[in-house]
Amino acid sequence: MRIVSIVSILPLVLAGAAQAQAPAPVTPLPGQVLVSGTVPDEASKAAMLARVRELYGVERVVDQIAIGNVVLPPNWSGYVQKLIGPNLKLITKGQLKIDGNDVSVRGEVANEAQRQQIAGDIAASLNPTYTVKNGLRVSAAEQDLLDTTLGKRIIEFESGQAVIRPSGLVILDEMAAALLKVRGKKVEVIGHTDNTGLRQSNLALSLARAEAVRAYLAGKSVDAAMINVSGQGPDRPVADNATADGRARNRRIEFRVAD
Repeated sequence: MRIVSIVSILPLVLAGAAQAQAPAPVTPLPGQVLVSGTVPDEASKAAMLARVRELYGVERVVDQIAIGNVVLPPNWSGYVQKLIGPNLKLITKGQLKIDGNDVSVRGEVANEAQRQQIAGDIAASLNPTYTVKNGLRVSAAEQDLLDTTLGKRIIEFESGQAVIRPSGLVILDEMAAALLKVRGKKVEVIGHTDNTGLRQSNLALSLARAEAVRAYLAGKSVDAAMINVSGQGPDRPVADNATADGRARNRRIEFRVAD
């Protein structure tokens, strides 16, 4: 009897092995979280889904978990709870696979320090019976170009609106020049907000702001077809929302090069 389970997440995918009695496969939309694999009972499934929904938000999680004839290692659910943590949000275009005592993680991170930290934290949260394979890689040259061009600057909007401020337009002029150098790849423009106000309103606002950025870039000769947009609202903060500075840093536009 095989010991197996999987969790899949996009832009981070957490995944496992062949499913039994699973719902019909679906193709996740950008920003959605796909959770798939096989567990032995409803309790294990509920615990896994609850943790992923807590981390990413209920609306983003797509349930593809099956109940099947599998056996889990001792305290497996407890270890999975530790693995599905905030560090996963640092990974894009990746996969975390939990197959019994075997754990593997792959995808892209911003720098070598993050690559080592994430794998190290995963290993530290498990007991010695688990093995961890680190397949993380530092983002490609195109991503580095966009990150360097944007730097630590924030593209600002009018309060509560999708109207880009003049200072933001200056930054977007530079981003347009960089995007013209990214050939043959899609780029996702991702809007983020702080946690002030209703989550649904922030999700809508973040998407509208990402769409405004795409429209402006298209006016600067960037092919609109190469740009996908999504709005993450308050779900992926990079700073503490308890401070004004932290909230300002969380209200941002992110550019991610797709595979």
